[in-house]
Amino acid sequence: MIKRILIALAVAVGLSAVTSCSDLLDMQPTNSVSDMTIWETTENAEYNVNYLYSYLIDIVNGQTKLGMSESLTDLFKYCSYQFNAEALVPSEFSYGGSTITESYVDSYMGTWGMLYTAIRKVNQAISGIHTYGKMVETDKHRLEGELRLLRAGMYFELAKRYKDVIIYDADLTAITKNKALSPEEEVWNFVYADLVFATENLPVKAEARGRLDKGMAYAYITRTMLYAKRWQEVIDASEKVKELGYSLEANYADSYQKPINGGNNEAILQYTFSYADGITHSMDSRYCPGGDHALEGNSGNGGIGVPTQEFVESFELADGGFPDWEPWHTEDGTTETPPYADLEPRFHATILYNGAMWKGRKIEPYIGGLDGWAAWRLEKSPSGKTVTGYYLRKLLDENNVKLLASDSPITIIRYAEVLLNKAEACYNNNDLTGANDCIREIRDRVGLPYTDKAGKDLFNAIRQERKVELSMEGFWYWDLRRWGVAHESYPVGLSDYQQHGLKIEKNADGEFVYTYVSVDDMNRNFPEKLYRFPLPASEYNTNDFVEQYPEWK
Repeated sequence: MIKRILIALAVAVGLSAVTSCSDLLDMQPTNSVSDMTIWETTENAEYNVNYLYSYLIDIVNGQTKLGMSESLTDLFKYCSYQFNAEALVPSEFSYGGSTITESYVDSYMGTWGMLYTAIRKVNQAISGIHTYGKMVETDKHRLEGELRLLRAGMYFELAKRYKDVIIYDADLTAITKNKALSPEEEVWNFVYADLVFATENLPVKAEARGRLDKGMAYAYITRTMLYAKRWQEVIDASEKVKELGYSLEANYADSYQKPINGGNNEAILQYTFSYADGITHSMDSRYCPGGDHALEGNSGNGGIGVPTQEFVESFELADGGFPDWEPWHTEDGTTETPPYADLEPRFHATILYNGAMWKGRKIEPYIGGLDGWAAWRLEKSPSGKTVTGYYLRKLLDENNVKLLASDSPITIIRYAEVLLNKAEACYNNNDLTGANDCIREIRDRVGLPYTDKAGKDLFNAIRQERKVELSMEGFWYWDLRRWGVAHESYPVGLSDYQQHGLKIEKNADGEFVYTYVSVDDMNRNFPEKLYRFPLPASEYNTNDFVEQYPEWK
């Protein structure tokens, strides 16, 4: 999807994506003359650290090889019935059962090989800077801080998938083929130490020249330590982020859509793109309403994945509370108009529905409409039609008429996430006032009322805001795993339910009929062994000191 990358504001340096897909870890350190040259000066070292920045986009794109991780939850559905990623396979994965084998999960969800290749290169870079670097000590420490922030992010991705993993640091002499797994707690200690070093040695955003900065490191602490259940460390880091001047944007869509160099004060870590430099992605082309391509006269289809009815029903009314959707849960059809117009602002910023305004026209996700509707499974390749009656709006650029290339930013960490991380940490730390204040701040932005809560009601409020506020940003599947509830029955977890949509038909008199339809072949289920992904065979077959995790034996 992404051709090249610019991180934050570093538009002066063209960063190229690194392709590292081997399952085998290359353990050989390098000591060539070129290493002396590339790490000798600050300028050369910065250029080469920029190259390693590109692993961040590999991590973003590599959350699953199935497509968006939301497709493994109640939020999102891929439309095609062809047996491919971003088609039938995400649904098959979500059904659970006999398909969830060691090799299947490793193939579609595993990141072991890519991340260890990245870690090895980062460790070589840290070693190179201290072995060959002739720059001043402050530059050495700053560059090491950047690299250790990157390494912390890589180990975070490993720990959230595998728990116990192998720790390598910048001591290249300790690299060996046979090395034992470290317990999860030691891995979190390692991640935290890296991030603390980064906070102590990186500059603030205003002085970072678009490079990794102190705010990013503190924000990463709130994310990683939430998984580690180190609540006070989350709270302390969130306060540091606030002290650095980050705040919520007044408009919800601006929080992720506005570029940092356009004044976005909520975005902490963001990828920016540029038509002029040929640095683009294909989000708009692949996920736009089906009619967009037809109106532009190009060969694209759009709509490869779409929101579900379950996701729509996750949004509250604009004045608080949830509408009663029962009248639309009928297989006989109803002509009553769904309460879309009455829903809160984040719904309208996230989902396109029948009659929604988009690019100066009304969306037509009905049978025979410009944007079209297709029956799940019966139309195996819908080619730009929705199977749920909805299209995605969030993350798409309404001003993009080219479609085949997009230059809207991709925001990876924003202040709203930091607030929600803090809310959850405060809740678990028995600071109910702190948790409620964070939730209220999030809801105030979109005009939703809020009264203080406690106990299970407070946790459910945190859960609700993470689901809606951070939707389509790659959190929901991992949150449900992290909370240990993914195996429970829906709506608590991801088992014993099916995704749904609305089949929409337009009568001759212009009246619409809405019919509730399933877009699954069977109930979805989350096997408990998926709380840890399997160790790849390439590791336990070559490393004498490890064996497969007990869940997968």
